[in-house]
Amino acid sequence: MKFIETVYEKLQRHPKRVVFPEGTEPRVLHAAAEFVKLKLGAPILLGNREAIVELADREKVSLSRIGIIDPASASDLPLFSRWLQKLQRYRNLGHGEADAFLHNPNYFAAMMIQHGQADGLVGGVSGYAGSLLRPLFQLVKPLPDVSFISSCMLMSLENRSFGHNGLLVFADCAVIPEPTVPQLAQIGVQAGRLLAQLTGERPRVAFLSFSSKGSSRHPSAEKVAAAAAQARTEAERAEMGMEIDGELQADTAILPELATVKAPGSLVAGRANVLIFPDLNSGNIAVKLVEHLAGAETYGQILLGLSKPCADLSRGASVETIVGAAAIVGLQAIEYRKLYPENGQQDEPEV
Repeated sequence: MKFIETVYEKLQRHPKRVVFPEGTEPRVLHAAAEFVKLKLGAPILLGNREAIVELADREKVSLSRIGIIDPASASDLPLFSRWLQKLQRYRNLGHGEADAFLHNPNYFAAMMIQHGQADGLVGGVSGYAGSLLRPLFQLVKPLPDVSFISSCMLMSLENRSFGHNGLLVFADCAVIPEPTVPQLAQIGVQAGRLLAQLTGERPRVAFLSFSSKGSSRHPSAEKVAAAAAQARTEAERAEMGMEIDGELQADTAILPELATVKAPGSLVAGRANVLIFPDLNSGNIAVKLVEHLAGAETYGQILLGLSKPCADLSRGASVETIVGAAAIVGLQAIEYRKLYPENGQQDEPEV
């Protein structure tokens, strides 16, 4: 069974509400209909109701069991506006200015997810990354003890010998261009935690470099090794049950025959299921190459560090990718409620 099919199977037992800010985008409309068809939960489309109904008629898509909310006329607009004006960043806004912010579906969706009116959020299909990330970062609380937000991609390969039955987590591939040692360490811990949440598998986190275990003395390789050591300390302190190692070359991380030569005794080398890249250049390049040259099914970017499950997708995302990402954030929502029950409270985020 493919990874995404296991996600569907689990979510069908606990369906969730997922909000899509880009309700007038045809791919999103089709994805919402498929989400309903697969019995994964209740999709909520944001946008002008007449435009969505017209699009559904043109695309021959049933709107049965699909929610539609127009932010400009929503019954929650006055409440969200008051909440927005309580935040430090928006305290000087007048009522009309606050409403104008919330007419933007990305801001309205961020308010919905923060205040428990949706379980997950999937966007980014028709806009630049910053257009969705900005309201999420400003309006949604981070997880406890997390000081920044990053992201990861879930790569599902035909070759099941890699990672967890072909599943690998790549991070960070979209948010932080040049992570510091503490940031890189936290990215590794958060990405490992996500793999454990979705699969129940023990994370084996490899911090990647052009060097393996000191084979090349260079500051950039030493930075990766330091991040791996810090991540290991953090994971052990929190009793997360992760194996973490680095610095490792990519082939050393995933090929057992090389691991025995280049990193003997490592519990991660040759068996890694989470790959942490030293910077955004290498992470983003790797995702594109593996997707297009190896034919991997890709899901993400899944955002790491937020207290609510969110995904910021590529503008080239297919219907299948959108459905998959929505199912993943829905499954995350189940685990988030177990791990962070205090985040279910509908209080104002201290941003």
